[in-house]
Amino acid sequence: MSTCARAGGLRLEVAAGWRVPGRRSGAGGSAGSAPVSGRSLAASVRGIPRPPRRGSRRRVRGCSPRRRAPGWGGKLRGDAGREEAAVENATVESAVVCRADGDNQVCRKGNLFRYLCEQMAVTGTKPKMSWTRKILLILGLLSALAVIALIAVAVTQNKPLPKNIKYGIVLDAGSSHTNLYVYEWPAEKENDTGVVQQVEVCKVEGPGISGYSHATEKAGPSLAQCLRQAEEVIPSKQHQETPVYLGATAGMRLLSLENESAADKVLSSVEKTLRSAPFNFQGARIISGQEEGAYGWITINYLLGNFKQSGWTKLLHSLKSISETSGALDLGGASTQITFVPNELSSESPKNLLNFRLYGKDYLVYTHSFLCYGKDQALQQKLARDLQTVENSSLLDPCFHQGYQRTVNISDLFKNPCTSAKKKQFPFSQLYIQGEGNYQKCRRNIQKLFNKTSCPYSSCSFNGIYLPPLQGDFGAFSAFYFVMNFLNLTSEQSPIALDKVTSTIESFCARPWHEVKAAYRQIKEKYLSEYCFSGAYILSLLENGYEFTQENWQRIHFLGKIGSSDAGWTLGYMLNLTNMIPAEEPAVPPLSHGSYVGLMVLCSLVLVSVLLFAWLLFHKPKCLQKGIV
Repeated sequence: MSTCARAGGLRLEVAAGWRVPGRRSGAGGSAGSAPVSGRSLAASVRGIPRPPRRGSRRRVRGCSPRRRAPGWGGKLRGDAGREEAAVENATVESAVVCRADGDNQVCRKGNLFRYLCEQMAVTGTKPKMSWTRKILLILGLLSALAVIALIAVAVTQNKPLPKNIKYGIVLDAGSSHTNLYVYEWPAEKENDTGVVQQVEVCKVEGPGISGYSHATEKAGPSLAQCLRQAEEVIPSKQHQETPVYLGATAGMRLLSLENESAADKVLSSVEKTLRSAPFNFQGARIISGQEEGAYGWITINYLLGNFKQSGWTKLLHSLKSISETSGALDLGGASTQITFVPNELSSESPKNLLNFRLYGKDYLVYTHSFLCYGKDQALQQKLARDLQTVENSSLLDPCFHQGYQRTVNISDLFKNPCTSAKKKQFPFSQLYIQGEGNYQKCRRNIQKLFNKTSCPYSSCSFNGIYLPPLQGDFGAFSAFYFVMNFLNLTSEQSPIALDKVTSTIESFCARPWHEVKAAYRQIKEKYLSEYCFSGAYILSLLENGYEFTQENWQRIHFLGKIGSSDAGWTLGYMLNLTNMIPAEEPAVPPLSHGSYVGLMVLCSLVLVSVLLFAWLLFHKPKCLQKGIV
């Protein structure tokens, strides 16, 4: 016997001398047939046609008919070699298949290939998998892995990184009130300076901390409400690492000159409250006038994007200076500051020059703070000067609206260092002020506050203080902005001309008090009554003090907020302090950019290769697919 064909667990054997189709005659054979070898008969069995089953579309691979053949016979054996059945007189349409069933022999006439396929189904055997199918299975597995890898890498790499935000608190303890500011910035730095922005502001109820000189123990508790508000803004897990600073300005500078002991007690009360808060207390101190001016300059230039090519310059085009930075003009209740980068360096007054390094660049800045020349103390100075000329307790004041009346205690007028030098004995204890509403007379009275008689330098502002030539644009904030905004003189698109500003303030001062009070019922009377004086004082300070003229007036831009941050010294203070806060490593993706791109390219190539190979397998010539079962 020689092996004819395999079909799962069955193999067909034929006796020697049997003939199969498709073989030409040879030795010992008749025409049209030849002795069978196992390999040739295997090919022939696959080639014997099988009549299609009526009404059925099912085909079994390897049993499809290709050509007819004469009758032949043989035996079917299992994989163990045991004889399973005998095949006799096999033709295209039929064959006699006999099997042993105990002591009996059961024969069945039918189609051989159907029998073989039925046996395959009964015994549960499967065709042997060819190498191409194995390759396709492996390639399919690789494709699935490549797709999974692509998705996993993309999701992992592009997952939003955790925000590493730091917070800081600065309290601006001014002469008239205290504000608490909350700032945030990313832990990683840009060019050694943190990217700081304001996220919250809280105005403390009551006067500035210098107003508690007679009840120092109340200064600290007055801050409690705003500290609780800061606790709500900053995540609780970051409270202990959030630094808190308090900077006291001109009001405390004056109190320190007047009563140093009271000033120390106020700061001690404030420090006690800040230490009891859940934040990281870093100090409460009186900052110098130079620091206040310089930090204000840092604030506006940072917000205007002058240190970097970013920021809010798109929103405030008009503030883009021809010089690299903008100057800063700050007006408070007790002091005023002017700060800018001069065009030419001079050694005339080194004490007014400061060096800063921001965003990798050095800046030499001119700054000066005029104590007692804030709008509140300037009014006190004017009244103390006017009082020297009165003969009785009544004063007709051109800087208040006609019909306005106010009573001032003489002792209160001379109690601070700004006016104490003019103190003398008067035959009355109170001064009765009546408004006149005359802008021109008011300006003349105010100009007497600025001593322009002597200047030991090449150029001066007033009181013999060195002032280099004005350079570039200026941002004017704090009380400069509040007063001019009330008077509708703060247009950002096109700065208002000086003569229009003057006429507007003059018209406002000429309005009778009852009319002004009726028009602005929502404003407290004390503040409303002083807008005439404050407007006239701002013009005198800028024109007579700093010598702005009709030509460069429009380079002054009155600023309240820039973006979401208030213009003031506190943001500049925080910007400077972040240079001292250690930078942390930024959160980075799991893979470097190069590794990420490399992995994506590799996975994509694997996937494309698998798909291309599979396509070639299914589209190659049929003669190359003979091995597929």
